[in-house]
Amino acid sequence: MTIRGLTLAFSLLVAGASALAAEPTYKEGETIFVETGVEAPDRTPTWYASIVAKPYAPVFEMLATQGTQGRYYPYTYPVTLKDMVRFHGHDCEGTTTAANSAWMAFKILFPDGIIDRSVLWGISGESPCWSDAVAFLTGARLQYGNLGFFKDKRYSHAVILYREDTKVAVLATWKEGVNNIPGEPVMLPGKITWQPKITMKDVEALKAVVKLAGGNPTPYQVDLMRYQQWVHINDILDRPLPESYQAQVIENFKWEDWIDPSKVIVKPHERSDTRLKNHPYRGRPVEGPR
Repeated sequence: MTIRGLTLAFSLLVAGASALAAEPTYKEGETIFVETGVEAPDRTPTWYASIVAKPYAPVFEMLATQGTQGRYYPYTYPVTLKDMVRFHGHDCEGTTTAANSAWMAFKILFPDGIIDRSVLWGISGESPCWSDAVAFLTGARLQYGNLGFFKDKRYSHAVILYREDTKVAVLATWKEGVNNIPGEPVMLPGKITWQPKITMKDVEALKAVVKLAGGNPTPYQVDLMRYQQWVHINDILDRPLPESYQAQVIENFKWEDWIDPSKVIVKPHERSDTRLKNHPYRGRPVEGPR
């Protein structure tokens, strides 16, 4: 697959990630032959997902296993923001931001563009916007012990995606200038170089009123916040995502250093649906049992 829209610095970051990686579960074109782009992504705009048609709305090529005890599929299937909205229940700024951040992380973790859901772990903030996005894109679940929540709440707007086969973890988040959650700093150093249509100071001030626990916003303020978020996300998706988001490999990553230990299942279940993903095939296509 062709990877587009990467800056030189981003390309160097990908190269650095490769140097840190152990042997992956598969190597596209060597140990596995996966066909991508065989299904058109659903980018038809609807009233609940108009953003899906924006020029830089992310599309993900997902690799999964066949059934609960099956091998890898030989094809990928596409996932768009529209699919994520259906899973989450509504379109919102948070889900789109989490998806955009994940897109940045995946470019480092899977430089061939094929996202293997069988090897992924994820960490997000407690907001369902972020946690739903991470769970949907990675397949990570609390019951398997591979979906966690940040211990340090300053990272609540970010995501960490981790490949258990290569032992590479990537922190991804927005850049300073498009962040608009009151009281949360940007945890990586990147800053935008373009001018948003709505200033983040105005958005934060309105959010502080509308989202205040026990507050009593006016109907106009509720509508205005929705409008500002809609303009903001459309603004972002009009330009390549690396202009608004950033990602960085976490050196010496340890899962327990990042997750909130009070929000884990003490005895997680063993994941079994990917157990036979690399199981050998029969000697002949048509062959009886042995």
